[in-house]
Order: sequence, then C-alpha cells, then structure tokens
Amino acid sequence: MDRVQLLLGVALGSCTLLGLGAGLIRHFVKYYLSELKPDGNGGHNLRGRIDYIEVRQERMDAKIDKIYEILLETRLAR
Repeated sequence: MDRVQLLLGVALGSCTLLGLGAGLIRHFVKYYLSELKPDGNGGHNLRGRIDYIEVRQERMDAKIDKIYEILLETRLAR
C-alpha cells in the first residue's frame, strides 16, 4: 500500500508541475505575441499607438491651420 501511495504521489506531483509549466509557457507566448496581433482599437499594440499619434498629429495640424486662417482673415479685414 505504501508503494502505491508513493507512486500516486509522484505521478500527481509530476502532472501538477507539467501542467504549471505548460500554463506558464502558454501565458508568456500569449503575452509576447499579442504585440503582433492586428489592432483595430488603436492603442493596444505598438502599431496602434503609432497610428493614434499620427491621427492626433493630423488633427492638431488641421486645428493650427484653422487658427492661421482666422488670424489672416482678421488681419486682412482691417
């Protein structure tokens, strides 16, 4: 009976360690490969962040252009 319990304990411990190792590997693969997934939400991965910054810069440029137009119109109206 002691031998059966010993073998069962070793088998259970081995399965637990193998499952833990597989879970950790799966977690790390998902974590590191998530940067390669396409991002339609704008900001999750590096490409999404860059796209967000570019769009924001274009909006700021448009606002600055509008300010210049208003300033020129007021200058010319004088």
